[in-house]
Amino acid sequence: MNFRSRLALLTTVFAAFNFASMGQTSSQDAIAQFSEQGQKALAEGRYSDAEKAFEKLRELEPDVAEVYANLGAIYFQERKFRQAIPALRRAVQLKLSLTKTETLLAISLPETGQYQEAVAGLEKGFASSTDVAVRRMCGLQLERAYSGLQRDAEAVEVALRLNHLYPNDAEVLYHSGRIFGNYAYLSVKRLGEVAPSSVWTHLASAEALESQGSNDVAIGEYRQVLLLDPRHTGIHYRIGRVLLARAQSAASPEDAAAALKEFSNELELDPTNASAAYELGEAAHKSGDMAEAERYFRMALKYYPDFEQANIGMASILMTQGKPEPAKALLQRALAADPENDVAWYRLAQVERTLGNSAGQQKANSEFLRLRERANEIDAARRLYGQEEVTRQKVDDPSHP
Repeated sequence: MNFRSRLALLTTVFAAFNFASMGQTSSQDAIAQFSEQGQKALAEGRYSDAEKAFEKLRELEPDVAEVYANLGAIYFQERKFRQAIPALRRAVQLKLSLTKTETLLAISLPETGQYQEAVAGLEKGFASSTDVAVRRMCGLQLERAYSGLQRDAEAVEVALRLNHLYPNDAEVLYHSGRIFGNYAYLSVKRLGEVAPSSVWTHLASAEALESQGSNDVAIGEYRQVLLLDPRHTGIHYRIGRVLLARAQSAASPEDAAAALKEFSNELELDPTNASAAYELGEAAHKSGDMAEAERYFRMALKYYPDFEQANIGMASILMTQGKPEPAKALLQRALAADPENDVAWYRLAQVERTLGNSAGQQKANSEFLRLRERANEIDAARRLYGQEEVTRQKVDDPSHP
């Protein structure tokens, strides 16, 4: 839990405290003095001074719930969780109506590994709290508690809910990513335990190896899938993608040719595989066979009309045929799928120039130049989130859009 999260949370949980409401004692003056010091220190964020004052008050008034509630909140702020927990627990025992203190206790417990005791309070706070800061921290700590108790499916459910509630919260997104990654790992690990020789185990292994760049071993795992199930769709395409990656890294025409064969094999098994059709179309486009490129691009778009890369590729073919209007429609569809596609903006600028639309050309060119400045950042994000499933279109001559 970071400092900002704790600080925002604490503004909602300090218990109302008034020394005058206590019974008369022989130490009334001292109580008034430490009460004033503690409240002032809290207001000014001087938690060390506030701690000292409330510890004195605890000695003088050992049965006042608000003293323990505030002292526990101060310890919490100072990350002294082993001191915060007994203070908060005592406050709740003395006064059950201190519901915010009860919630803070639940939030504190996971910090010392007391997950089981924390769950009920965290579930209640996450489900019913109307305070945004409290609900958020209950959710984050509930993720932690469920994970600590190996209740991983429930942790995933909380992470999904947090993502919905706080879609732009960096801390929430970070912890959700860890939860999802852990659950994926556990699922694949379980797969290997229950079905070590199955198609699905080999497929999971192949995909993991491919993501790590271990191309040769990945191809072997994909071929194991085909040995077990020769008509398993998508596998020839995956082998083709790995071969294509190997061809590009080693400048191997043999691997490039083998990749095209795998894409063709995929289409024989599954004519609706738009990705395989697109790769064959792009290869034909690069080799100058426009008729073959058009045939495969149209095949891809028949089954996947919003296929971003295929729309851009087909638009390029239409431009060579002197058909800027239909090319423009395809590029606009591609940009609807990804407004940050610099190649689509670049080619749209070309189309607008052909159509004589100077304003449209200027706008498209401006967007292209803006995105080119962020090209490295955008490409890194695509690789990180696995958005490189097909060969991406490229700008032919970025100096003359």
